[in-house]
Amino acid sequence: MTAIDEIQRLPEEGEIVIATVREVTGHGAYVTLDEYNGMTGFLHISEIATGWIRNIERYVRPKQKAVLKVIRVNRQRVEVDTSLKQVSGEERKSKLIEVKKNEKATAFMDFIKKRLNLTEQQAREIEDKILQKYDYAYDAFEAVAKKGPSVLDSLDLSPQVKAAMQEESKKIQIPQVEVRGVLEVSSKRSDGIEVIKNIFGSIDAGKSGANVEITYIGAPRYRIVVTAENFKVAEKVMNNCVEKIQSAIEKQHGTFKFTREESKKSHQQ
Repeated sequence: MTAIDEIQRLPEEGEIVIATVREVTGHGAYVTLDEYNGMTGFLHISEIATGWIRNIERYVRPKQKAVLKVIRVNRQRVEVDTSLKQVSGEERKSKLIEVKKNEKATAFMDFIKKRLNLTEQQAREIEDKILQKYDYAYDAFEAVAKKGPSVLDSLDLSPQVKAAMQEESKKIQIPQVEVRGVLEVSSKRSDGIEVIKNIFGSIDAGKSGANVEITYIGAPRYRIVVTAENFKVAEKVMNNCVEKIQSAIEKQHGTFKFTREESKKSHQQ
């Protein structure tokens, strides 16, 4: 490590960074790297977009935030060259999620620090323990919001810290989606109602974290609703449940029909 590295931490080539556009020139833009104490970087016009650029400020403007890729680092001269056009959509999305999580985690940890009257060192030690299990400190708070405080049992934290984390996690709104459909199920057996009840009673979401609810509309119609964190999980659970119900009722020589209804997205309160 050089003396310069010891004084000022530098990004790595290929790293995705958040930057603020400081000045736009005819050759590109000077930016400050937000995560590196305002270090200056340069975004050459050839790295802003593909093709000829008539007006740079159509793409980057002073004070604008941008997600950039570090393409060259001169450690001796402390110069950093960046690119906008080399950042993929997935890289940009991932970086913005990371920044948002870090901002929320900082706010949560500040609350815990003030509530428990912790020193900066104590707060840092708590965060280090959380990061031994989670990629981001925010993920621990989100896990509590989704699954309850028991997820913190494996962390070496005091009861007071866990209680404070649980309180802060209540501020997190967990996105939820709902997929719905109508089942038309009947059985000619004398105990057909019991057969149908038993089939419905055996249906669950497994370990997906989703919730399945089947309610009576009016013979022979029932509504099935699956709620989950995202549509991918919800659709998978819905398909599995419908297949199990159809297979079970047809084995009992009953009739089956399924009609999808409109899905929706909400937040868990």
